[in-house]
Amino acid sequence: MTQTKRVLVTGGAGFLGSHLCDRLIASGCEVICLDNFFTGSKRNIAHLLANPAFEIKRHDLVDPILLEVDQIYNLACPASPVHYQYNPVKTVKTSVMGMINMLGLAKRVRARILQASTSEVYGDPVQHPQKETYWGNVNPIGPRSCYDESKRVAETLMMDYHRQNAVDIRIARIFNTYGPRMAVNDGRVVSNFIVQALRGEPITIYGDGSQTRSFCYVSDLIDGLMRLMNAEGLTGPVNIGNPGEFTIRELAELTISLTGSASKIVQRPLPQDDPVQRQPDITLAQEKLGWQPRVALKEGLIETIAYFEKTLSGEIVQPA
Repeated sequence: MTQTKRVLVTGGAGFLGSHLCDRLIASGCEVICLDNFFTGSKRNIAHLLANPAFEIKRHDLVDPILLEVDQIYNLACPASPVHYQYNPVKTVKTSVMGMINMLGLAKRVRARILQASTSEVYGDPVQHPQKETYWGNVNPIGPRSCYDESKRVAETLMMDYHRQNAVDIRIARIFNTYGPRMAVNDGRVVSNFIVQALRGEPITIYGDGSQTRSFCYVSDLIDGLMRLMNAEGLTGPVNIGNPGEFTIRELAELTISLTGSASKIVQRPLPQDDPVQRQPDITLAQEKLGWQPRVALKEGLIETIAYFEKTLSGEIVQPA
């Protein structure tokens, strides 16, 4: 009889974390969800509260915690510019001190730990598409650096704990992800466009909209994370994202089309250090994990729009 895995998900009440908790529970794991509810919401995991295999703890990762677990998914950190620039010092603390605390826990209890890193470690890339071997082009003193650089330091800590203390690590570099349970005020481009379109407000693009992004639907992303966590002999980093590349203007036009909105597109100045191009090279994930995204952008947007329609109409209540 195989023993049930006890899995810790930090940031487990957030957009990605709540979907991961769902999948882990469905796969037969016991899940401990840790969240300080800065950007996470109890509503994202409300349907799990009665499940005996699910436990939730309000905790800030900056403070150490003692738990007995087999695996740790470290997802805790604000991930949109609106939220991570709100309190940049706190963002750095969450990524760096939180990483130290989680690695210390993993070392003590001999747990495997996966860090949710980010495509932001590549900065405004001069290599396109981005391979894991690319060291990036990050401004260390810019307004985005609290997120970019703290995630880079977290990767450094992962590798050093692995080399020095033989901690069993996995590093996933996550590219733009979207889907149900994104917050209305999330601040990322997909949720911004959908909310503006559904409200009939002007859709704001920064610059001329020619900058590109690659959008991965949440179910594909979670599948990639779980495959990486359970793969043997692969520390990472591994890019997890959808290599389909779209301009921001194309995304805006598709959103208007799918919502049937009368919204017009308006242009605003491009923020400092906003990447011009972003597209993952997922060869490593394909070869080592047998993973590739399955949900096309249009298909995923239809699901996400349906969620936001319910949210904005009051069927799904979001926190203030």
